[in-house]
Amino acid sequence: MARRCAICGRGISFGNQRSHSNKASGRIRMPNLQRVKAIVDGRPRRIRVCTRCLKAGKVVRAL
Repeated sequence: MARRCAICGRGISFGNQRSHSNKASGRIRMPNLQRVKAIVDGRPRRIRVCTRCLKAGKVVRAL
């Protein structure tokens, strides 16, 4: 399963971790994904959504 938001498509991003001596080593930044039960195409389904979309109200939660 991909680490990607089902609403906005936000995924992992790559960069460098810098030490005190400014040496570079690879690092990965992951989005804060939550599994929520949401209404998708009129039916409740479990999807992975980032917390930014949850706070913005872009997801209709199914209870």
